[in-house]
Amino acid sequence: MPLLLTFVSIEQMRYLITLFALAGVVVSVLALRVHTSTGSEPCSINERWDCGVVNHSPFAEIDHVPVAILGILGYLALGALGYTRQRFLLFLVAIIGLGFALRLTFIEEYVLEVWCLYCVISQVIIAILALLSLGWLTAEYLELKRAVCKA
Repeated sequence: MPLLLTFVSIEQMRYLITLFALAGVVVSVLALRVHTSTGSEPCSINERWDCGVVNHSPFAEIDHVPVAILGILGYLALGALGYTRQRFLLFLVAIIGLGFALRLTFIEEYVLEVWCLYCVISQVIIAILALLSLGWLTAEYLELKRAVCKA
């Protein structure tokens, strides 16, 4: 994270986080489109990579709510928290999202034995957001600590 902070200021970090959150919204919308469609999917590559199989499985919904909608809402929340500089809440929501995404990845690997390209991209995005939020929170903490030590 220190390497990234040499290129991105603490102030600019909120824009980077918002950008990644918006990318997550786009990927979640694409996954929702697969969930609601009945035709052939553009991400059906082979028997191991098929978004249709994953997004039409029983694991693609929680209480009749598509997981993709939860992804859209989660990424919108992350973007809003990042943009409004709510660093600690951003970190908590990102870690919860990462845990949820890891659970879904486990299901893809060991239960369905099929991968969804959109889900993998979303997993990468939420992992980046969790790392960025941790780095932002840490950088802000260190900056405050330096200010207190100087006083």
